[in-house]
Order: sequence, then C-alpha cells, then structure tokens
Amino acid sequence: MNSEPSNRASCISATPTLQGEIAEVLPANNPLNEKPEIQQQPVDKADDDVSEHTQANTKQIPATVSDETETGNSNVWLIDWEGPDDPQNPKNWSFKKKWAATAIVSAFTFISPVSSSMIAPASNKMAQEFGITNTSVIALTTSVFVLGYAFGPLFLGPMSEIFGRSRVLQLSNLWYLAWNLGCGFAQNKGQLIGFRLMSGLGGSAPLAIGGGVLGDCWRTEERGAAIALYSLAPLLGPVIGPVAGAWIAERATWRWVFWSTTIADALIQCLGLLYLRETYAPILLERKAEGIRKSVDPEKGALLEIRTIYDTADRHWKIILKKALTRPFQLFYYEPIIQLLGLYMAFIYGLLYLFLTTMPSIFEGVYQERVGIAGLHYIALGVGLTGASQINARFMDRIYIYLKNKNGGVGRPEFRLPPSIPGTIMTPIGLFITGWTARADVPWIAPDIGIALVGAGVILNFQAIQTYVIDTFTLHAASALAAVAFLRSLAGFGFPLFAPAMYKALGYGKGDTILAVVAIVIGCPAPWIFWTYGERIRKASRYART
Repeated sequence: MNSEPSNRASCISATPTLQGEIAEVLPANNPLNEKPEIQQQPVDKADDDVSEHTQANTKQIPATVSDETETGNSNVWLIDWEGPDDPQNPKNWSFKKKWAATAIVSAFTFISPVSSSMIAPASNKMAQEFGITNTSVIALTTSVFVLGYAFGPLFLGPMSEIFGRSRVLQLSNLWYLAWNLGCGFAQNKGQLIGFRLMSGLGGSAPLAIGGGVLGDCWRTEERGAAIALYSLAPLLGPVIGPVAGAWIAERATWRWVFWSTTIADALIQCLGLLYLRETYAPILLERKAEGIRKSVDPEKGALLEIRTIYDTADRHWKIILKKALTRPFQLFYYEPIIQLLGLYMAFIYGLLYLFLTTMPSIFEGVYQERVGIAGLHYIALGVGLTGASQINARFMDRIYIYLKNKNGGVGRPEFRLPPSIPGTIMTPIGLFITGWTARADVPWIAPDIGIALVGAGVILNFQAIQTYVIDTFTLHAASALAAVAFLRSLAGFGFPLFAPAMYKALGYGKGDTILAVVAIVIGCPAPWIFWTYGERIRKASRYART
C-alpha cells in the first residue's frame, strides 16, 4: 500500500486486541505499523441524506468481527470519509460544484416534462393524420407519457442506489431520447402511444433520482433553494412545451415537436456527461475501498476484509428492489401524512395536466384564436409557477431558520408548511375565476389571471409538500417521495381523460367549480392539521422521524 496519508482509509474499526493483527496484515511501509491509536471514527450525523439507504446506514457502525476474525484469520477495515470536512464528500463540495449538479439534474427534470405536454397544441393535427376522433384517445396521446412517471421511479430509484445516481440518470435519459425520437417517426396511433409510454419511463429518472442527488449534496438548512429550482422544473416544463409546440404545429408538421425536444435533450445529455459527477455516498466510498484493495499486498490483503460503512446485508440488490417496490405502498397504507398530502399533491398535479390539455379548447374554441396565439396563454400558467416559485425560494429557508430559532434551535418538519397556506387559497380562487370567465364576452385576460393563480397555488403546495415529506421521512424519504410521485403521476395521466367529457356536460364554470370545491375540502385543512397535530402524528408513525 502507498504510504501517503491521502491513500489510506479514513476509518479503521477494530477492537484493541486486533490492532497488532491489522498491523501485521498491512505492508511494512504502511504508517499503521507505527501503532497509532486506532479508533472508530463517528459519522457526521448532521449530514442528512434524501436517500433512505444513505440515511439508514450513516449511523455509527460498531466494529463487527466475523467468526473467522475471532480465530485470527480475518480483520475488518471500515472505509469512511476523511472526517466531517472531507472534500470528497458531496456535502462538502463548493457551492459552485453543488449548483452545477443541481442545475444539470434540474435540466434533465425540465426537458422530460416539456415532451409530456408539447404535443397538446398539435394533437388535433396528429389526430387528423391518424384518423382519431375520440377526444379521450386524443388526450391519451398526451397523458400516457405521464403514466411512465408512475412506474419508472419504482425501479429506477433502487437502481440508482445499486449502480449510482449519475450512471442510471444518464442511461435512462438516453433511453428517453431514443424513444422520443421514435415518436416523430410513428406511423399510427398505436405506435405513438407505445413510444410515448416508453419515453415516459426513461424520462421519469430525474423525478426518481433528482431528489436523492440534492440530498447527497445539500444539508437540511441549505436545500430549500435547491429544491425550489428542482421542483419548478417538472412544473415549468409542461408550460413551456405547449407554447413552443403551438408554433411548431402552426408552422411545421407535428413530428417536429418530438424532433426538436430530442435535439434539446441531446445537448443536455452532453452537459451531463461533462459535468455531472457521482454524488451517492455508498458508491463513492466503494470506489475508494476498491482503490485500497488494489493497493494492498495481495497475500496480506487476502486476510483483510476491506468494506465501507454501508456494506451491510441491506445493500443487496434484491433487498433494495423489494423495499423500493413495497415500502411506498406500505407508507401510503400506514401513514396519514402520505395519505392526505399524497392525495392532495395528486390532485394539484392532475389539475395541472387537466389545464394543459384543455387550454387549447378554451382559447381556440371559445376565443377563436389561431393555434400559435392560443399557445401563448400557457405563459400565464408559467408566470404563476415561476413567480411564486422564485418568491418562495427566497423565503423558504429563511422561514424555516426563523421558526427553528424561535423553537429553541430545534427544527420541525412542520416549519416547511407556511408557504402552502397561500397556495391552498390561490388554487380554488384561480379555478373559480378561470371557469366563470372563460366566455367570449369576457376579455381573454380574465381567464389568464385565474390560470396564473392556479399555477402559483400549484407550485407553492408542491414545494411545501415536497420539503415536508423529505424532512418528515428522513430515513425513508426515497420511498415516501416514490409513493407521492406514483399517486400524482396516476392523476396526471387520468385527469385529462375525463376532462373533455366533464366540460362538455357541465361547461367550464360548473366544471371548475367542482374542482375548486375539491381543492378546498382536501387542501385547505391540510396545513392547519399538520401544523397543529403533525408532531403527534409523527410520534405515532412507524416510519416518520420524531
């Protein structure tokens, strides 16, 4: 082994009686033969991680001695970070490097939802070419992409914990890129729907893995602004997509909707290959351990077990996959927090996609605008999403720190909820305004105001719920987010399918009134309930932290 300190493991865990045996196993020129005091180095418990496996295994791990060790045939060498300030730990990266990772992951998270909705303004042209007359099938060509969002995270999330965040994220993006390109060459509705579903599976990777990347890089008190940017991407993408898609549909063939997003995604993929580095701690430490194994003398190294602090029985791929497929549903079954907030997030996400698919019928049908001009009204939704998100990003961490200090320096997940209060109010107000002003005798700016308020309400609720779930289920945040993501993606797929029939039967006024009432019944009590009883609910929970 190289005698340079930088090439040594940062943590050697052993009982005092085994120190001499370790020294004998290591090469003669290793500094450990100088017989320093060998102690277990505690892991920095302040480094919260969104990944449940990272969280679950960063606890202080005592030295474990196998049966072979007791007979003197083997010793255990645990690999950990070089102390709490190790620059190789992603949480200790510079802000520039952290924001680079955040920006690239957010870009991946942005381009996929752009594809999810960009076809909406061009769907009529596509329907004419393929002879589709059923309005639900037309809506299906848009929303089936989101169905991939429901199922992709269930296996892509655990794959990232086995093979690493960066590798799975970029390979999944290549999968999305290939199928999205294929959509532009589809020859019938069956091919288009099938290709859209497959591209949605690959495009779901940033939604499944992005939160883990942020948890790997950012500490709890820092991650508010990063999550604000990351959570804006999947909501802003579906807004920008239709604006561009409308003009493409008017000036060119609908197939360029898919070809243009493929070109943009290829550029993002190049940036990812150049600048996105691995952030998952177990993978980084395993690489470090592998380097040490290669540098140890083969004969003596055979007697020394070198492994990371994460190498437990739970790190087997079968266990990881089993947990990923079952724990989200266990959380939904047992946890009232996931039940209420998950259903509400599903509702607002479904509401977003309902708006995305029905806005063309308002401005092309009621106001008789051209496709390109009608597509510009998606900007109103974008203004609400972006404006509220940026304001919330400035105050989210400040509010949390203020309430934490006011609570004697003890933070609570409920301190993430205040932004959801205006969000739960804006959403039904926006629905009422949009529904009852979508008439030819009312200026188009009126429904745009309602649409902007809905967008603001959606993003405020989305960000508050996202951060609350992460802080509440710290050890099992990946599963909790997977449960919420599964529900919201099913809603994003299903809502557009019933919207045409509902509006045809009830009109925009009554239809949006029903949605507003549901938003009030589900959403408005939620912040008060969890602010008042959240700590009591968490204490009774089997998964939430107390």
